[in-house]
Amino acid sequence: MNRNRSSSFTTTKYGTMSRYSNNKIDSFSENEDTVPIGSLNILSAKYESLDYEVVENFVYRDEERKKGYQYVVKKNFVRWIIFFWIGVITATVGIIIDLSIENIADFKFSHVKQYIEECNQKNCLWRPYILLLVYNVVPVLIGSTLVAYVEPVALGSGIPQVKCYLNGIKIPRLVRIKTLFIKVIGVITTVVGGMCGGKEGPMIHAGAVIAAGISQGKSTTFNKDFGVLNYFREDNEKRDFVSGGAAAGVAAAFGSPVGGVLFSLEEGASFWNQGLTWRIFFASMISTFTLNVVLSAYHGHPGELTYWGLLNFGKFNNFALSYEIFELPIFVIMGIIGGLTGALFCHLNYKLTVFRMRHLVSRWKKVLEAILVCCSTATVGFLLMLWRNDCKPSGLDPTKYAVQLNCNDGEYNYMASLWLQVPEASVRSFFHDPEESLDVATLVYFAIAYYLLTIWTYGLSVSAGLFIPCLATGAAWGRLIGIGVQFIFPGADVGKYALIGAASQLGGAVRMTISLTVILIEATGNITFGLPLMICLLTAKWIGDYFTESIYDIHIQLSGIPLMAWDPPPLSSNIYANEVMSHPVAVFKSKETVGQIIDTLKTYTYNGFPVVDGIFNLDSEESYCNNYKPNGRLRGLILRSQLIVLLQNKVFNEVPSAWDNVSLTTFRQDYPRYSNIDSIEILESERHYTIDLLRFMNPSPYIVQHMASLPRIFRLFRAMGLRHIVVVNDSNEVVGMVTRKDLTRYRVWRHRGTLGVVELRISAKL
Repeated sequence: MNRNRSSSFTTTKYGTMSRYSNNKIDSFSENEDTVPIGSLNILSAKYESLDYEVVENFVYRDEERKKGYQYVVKKNFVRWIIFFWIGVITATVGIIIDLSIENIADFKFSHVKQYIEECNQKNCLWRPYILLLVYNVVPVLIGSTLVAYVEPVALGSGIPQVKCYLNGIKIPRLVRIKTLFIKVIGVITTVVGGMCGGKEGPMIHAGAVIAAGISQGKSTTFNKDFGVLNYFREDNEKRDFVSGGAAAGVAAAFGSPVGGVLFSLEEGASFWNQGLTWRIFFASMISTFTLNVVLSAYHGHPGELTYWGLLNFGKFNNFALSYEIFELPIFVIMGIIGGLTGALFCHLNYKLTVFRMRHLVSRWKKVLEAILVCCSTATVGFLLMLWRNDCKPSGLDPTKYAVQLNCNDGEYNYMASLWLQVPEASVRSFFHDPEESLDVATLVYFAIAYYLLTIWTYGLSVSAGLFIPCLATGAAWGRLIGIGVQFIFPGADVGKYALIGAASQLGGAVRMTISLTVILIEATGNITFGLPLMICLLTAKWIGDYFTESIYDIHIQLSGIPLMAWDPPPLSSNIYANEVMSHPVAVFKSKETVGQIIDTLKTYTYNGFPVVDGIFNLDSEESYCNNYKPNGRLRGLILRSQLIVLLQNKVFNEVPSAWDNVSLTTFRQDYPRYSNIDSIEILESERHYTIDLLRFMNPSPYIVQHMASLPRIFRLFRAMGLRHIVVVNDSNEVVGMVTRKDLTRYRVWRHRGTLGVVELRISAKL
């Protein structure tokens, strides 16, 4: 099958669309030698779609008739049980991460503090510095090595990958149990290694893995099938559970069950329904409650339920988060600052990521860079402790690791206290520390240093999230603005400006609005501050979107993942199916020989094949119609996975006994890792046998006429979660196929008030 197209188009600028014949930068190209690594204008050919469409073939309808309503009730009840365990296990993983970080960090900072106090008067501060480097480098080396060499998909927070999975893209190894183990170890080592990363973002990925694992009743990592829940072994069922797992991860991280549901809806799931809303909210509530009960008991407050989530913002009183009308313009200005700094963050990190993709390809280089960033972070922090003698009277110390570094007796170094604690503790310090404990210079130095280090850290070969570093940076400059406001309006609470700054900084980078507002409301326990939070987040999003994509979208595009947008490209109604489809098409007859099926599957890597009657001679000139070749009248669509199962079980017409045990369970047993066609053993005599595809094909696949517009195809594909759409002519003859890559290669771009559509190139090298 050649990937030919009738024409190509793009570029819409300033709201107009035009066709072109030669665009050297943005035109579609099959020449992979010219593909630049680290380009936003490339799609990777290696990513396949998930099969969300239910194949309503004869076997499916036969099972529906036999099961009855009792089966439906049982299946719905089991769904609720699974969501319950998703919440419990996700919270358990969060507890393991939190307690591990707390105990290891306590050991590390206690020793560093002891050495600093001993060397403060002896001019041997190089000793605690070396000790700090060792305590940071060793865990980071372990975590980075595991990510780089064992499971690269565990890199980062995992939010962009989970978002793509829920959009309908098969991300290899994303939801494996092995990935979860590496993720948990990686997060712990990154945070205790003193890097600018948090544990909250990766909880979303952890929840997704947990949901995908327990909902299937099997583990592909350990090659173990427990023989249960096989009726959930379908992509559409697994997708809904993963949505619940992502929400449960947010709920555990921030103690925000409603925010978890809204995050999954706003940032994650591309497909939603009312019943799913209730089940996901149930899982989020269970996750929050479980974590709350266990952590409260662990910290000596059994039954009080005072630990809502892994990230505890501390208690804001109602007076602290009250606001007046004159403050709303200040919040807007802070939203603008967050949008600008967030856009700069995305742009600089994009340039850095492109450099990594081009020059830091080897695994050992990725590990070495992680070690370099780790050492640089420790060095910058230690130099700021020595350089900035921000001495405060004892009694104001916000942490038990406060040290008398370059300060007089009865004083402690506040700058040192910010670096000798985990990042979320620094966030709480900016929110709640007394007004006299922080001065302007300390806030400026910390904000700039942490901002630049976070840019450098995000995208490293380590498991770490972006939420906490952005919150810490924003809280620092937000408190700085609060000090300025307090100078003009005495009595203003600087803590609420730190909260607005934290929200603006995070919103400017990730462009979340509704879900982040609710998360912060639930985390602070004050609903009255929702309006200022929404104002600053919307402002940050608008300003950030004016200049760049969000940090998650940039990394998705750099990976070449064919993510489908919510809406089709604008002004594209004059683009038709016969211009975007792939043709000619590899097809099968309704009664096909085993040899022909094997040869076709070995020749082509496609995952769906139309079943037709009366295949035309494709070499005949009479078979051409409007510059494309018809391939017989459509009868249905058969999936590659179905053909693999039929061949593996030798369901041939000449072997009647093989038909007796064929059911949906037969097709679900190997899900989601079906055998490769090369591993199936077929005797030479069996190549002449035949398979009746009518019984197993989808007899009513989604189709469009060859003159259907691009927006119509896009909306059908997007709304139904399709993997293939068959294109037919006026005689219902197959003339082409439209897949995800055929649609997503037309990407909309927005920059500084301009709008356009660029046609991407497709490469197998990414």
